[in-house]
Amino acid sequence: MKQVLTAWLMLCIVGVSAQEFNKEITTENGLQFLVGQINLEGLQSQPYSNWFQNRYNNYHPDDTMVALFKEKLMEYDIKLFLGTWCGDSKRESPKLIKILETADFPMEQLEIVALDYRKGRYKTSPTGEEKGLNIIKVPTIIFFKDGKEVNRIVESPLETLEQDIAQIVFKKDYVPNYAY
Repeated sequence: MKQVLTAWLMLCIVGVSAQEFNKEITTENGLQFLVGQINLEGLQSQPYSNWFQNRYNNYHPDDTMVALFKEKLMEYDIKLFLGTWCGDSKRESPKLIKILETADFPMEQLEIVALDYRKGRYKTSPTGEEKGLNIIKVPTIIFFKDGKEVNRIVESPLETLEQDIAQIVFKKDYVPNYAY
């Protein structure tokens, strides 16, 4: 009996602490979007794959630039804040994912958070991952090293994603759009 109770307690703890991925909201007018932590399966599911997969497949990263920063990039954790409702996120997010995969970036070091679109919840997530990070535009790609923010790309790169990533990981002077 003690073992059954222990097993049941462990299942309850796991169930409570498990993060829900790919939570979908549908508004009264039928607009669908994801909120909170999401993963590639969420972006590759309908209706999001309509924009994600095509842009991912058609993007060809600059292999020379990726090779330049590939090793250095492994030292970073990345948080991508996006809106599955946002044109800029739809344009840049598939490119970023393709670049990271080309660089053999460990995807467990990438956290993707989809932000809300609704009035009163605009650019927030259900579990508050954006709190304290000054997310004013999406997508926002934040680079962390040893738990501290190093820099970010906001809304769109200054040059190309590859060039901007290289500037950030090699600690060049880089001031993102909408610098805070």
